[in-house]
Amino acid sequence: MSRLLDKIDSPADLKTLKAKELKQLAGEIRKELVARVTDNGGHLASNLGVVELTIALHRVFDSPKDKIIWDVGHQSYTHKLLTGRRDKFKTLRQYGGLSGFTCRDESQHDPFGTGHASTSVSAALGMAKARDLSGDDYSVVAIIGDGATTGGMALEAFNNVAQLGSKMIVVLNDNGMSIAPTVGALAKLFSKVRFDRRYYRASEESKRLFGILPLGKKIWQLGEKIKNGFKGFVMPTVFWEEVGFAYMGPFDGHNIAEMEKALEKARDYSHKPTLVHVITQKGRGYTPAEGNAVYFHGVPPKSDGTKLAPTYSEVFARTMLHLARRDPNLVVITPAMPEGNCLSIVQAEFPERVFDVGICEQHAVTVAAGLATQGYKPVVAIYSTFLQRSFDQIIHDVCTQNLPVVFAIDRGGIVGDDGKTHQGTLDLSYLTLVPNLTVAAPKDENELQHLLYTALEAKQPMAVRYPRSAGVGVNMDEELHQIPIGSGEVLNQGDDVAILAIGATVAPAMEAAKELAENNIKAMVINSRFAKPLDAELINGIALSIKNIVTVEENTVNGGFGSSVLALLQRSGISDVNIKNIGIPDEFVEHGSQAILRAKYKLDAAGIAEETSNLLSGSGSDFLINTEFKNC
Repeated sequence: MSRLLDKIDSPADLKTLKAKELKQLAGEIRKELVARVTDNGGHLASNLGVVELTIALHRVFDSPKDKIIWDVGHQSYTHKLLTGRRDKFKTLRQYGGLSGFTCRDESQHDPFGTGHASTSVSAALGMAKARDLSGDDYSVVAIIGDGATTGGMALEAFNNVAQLGSKMIVVLNDNGMSIAPTVGALAKLFSKVRFDRRYYRASEESKRLFGILPLGKKIWQLGEKIKNGFKGFVMPTVFWEEVGFAYMGPFDGHNIAEMEKALEKARDYSHKPTLVHVITQKGRGYTPAEGNAVYFHGVPPKSDGTKLAPTYSEVFARTMLHLARRDPNLVVITPAMPEGNCLSIVQAEFPERVFDVGICEQHAVTVAAGLATQGYKPVVAIYSTFLQRSFDQIIHDVCTQNLPVVFAIDRGGIVGDDGKTHQGTLDLSYLTLVPNLTVAAPKDENELQHLLYTALEAKQPMAVRYPRSAGVGVNMDEELHQIPIGSGEVLNQGDDVAILAIGATVAPAMEAAKELAENNIKAMVINSRFAKPLDAELINGIALSIKNIVTVEENTVNGGFGSSVLALLQRSGISDVNIKNIGIPDEFVEHGSQAILRAKYKLDAAGIAEETSNLLSGSGSDFLINTEFKNC
């Protein structure tokens, strides 16, 4: 039996479908989502929750003329299926295939690329103003979740939309979740509406009854005045009207006909910005995801069943729990990522000392700074890609005051399938720019726990960066100890070439040394450990005796660890050394498995061995530099 989905090649094909066919289509889409995401990995629960909403949007609006902007973009899988990418959907999140987020390079139906939350309303306002300035005529629709509205950028955008007054539509997709349950005052505001629809039901039924009664129209107009007061009493939707939006809702986000009527009304409303509030269920239609939307938010690809070492995230959380039991001043702040950072075990025992501040990375850092001024030991648990959003707060609120805040940076380096908006390949560069900030990366999970302990005892700002992966599988020390700040260690002796590696590149560098030894090349391997401060004594000593040096990092080579080594040697007056920097070139890393991407950028053992051999043979690359060039 053929599927309706197989006949949908563009949004225009949706326009003629009947209600029964739409229901069938929604079911087929859910089956496709579950099948593909459980194979490839990806965001499942969020996509299951917006199937009907996506269908309604594409039946009411005419993409790509009308602009549909998905906040975050990880819930755009149905959108992809309905906009000519069905045949490529099997390549979702695969190297060279479809992105797991909206992407302007992928389709004209993706007017804005996303990956971080709280951007859609700002982008939509920009498009609406461009339309107005150009005299064009198209609709602009931003779809934002209740979790993303906790972000400061979204609140700034709502404020500016109301000020400028451009016609645009914001669809509030309200499911009570970001990844974890949504937190904060706005979450409480939405929950009042979500769980108490008395006003909406009473309003619709009253309107119907008064329409058929004598003098009903006049009575209804009088009732409108009473209704406004009742609305503010029963549920605080007046909030949106006070900030300049026409509010509509709440509507059942799984009722296509109901949403179509609401969206058509919003589309045809010409006076001011409109907010359409829809209630959806994350994980809808797939029982496991309905019961545990947090777990099924992001699903890993199918495993081969191999038992792995604990992940770096798990080791981080276990270390925090261990240290929290010893130190009542330790607190942890996370911007809406308690599950991703594995903090549930710490929350369970110390709920008053783990703060989920919502999707507010800037706020998280400055809250930590405030805690530090009062003698507490704050740890900001955050993904590398999201830490970028708080760069000014790291500088202004933490480091200029030299406050002892610890940044536990998860997903440092190549993250993989989530693609260019989620790779953590810039942090060593932008963090080492900041005065007073120590920056470290462990070679394995055991060293991670010691570096975290070191950071908490350092009495100064310190960042510890670790990858998204299972650990190497080493034994874990029971007693924690401090590692001298700025100290590296020699792991393998050799006098032909020195490989200076940091973080996740240390293990493949050791494997590369073994491969090189088979070709009679003796490679010294250094676990550099600290990107700032560097171990100047160790590195200068090596450079005076070994004239070939390779640096390896899962970070952009621009301003990264290798660049810091070059600058150190230049300052030390050591100029007769051949150096090759292996890392990420000046580009954003696309999606694909970590193994494929590391091989592409010569960051696996084979690649490091190849590039090292090239250095010794003089066959060079873009990153072959001699420090005699003083402007490097």
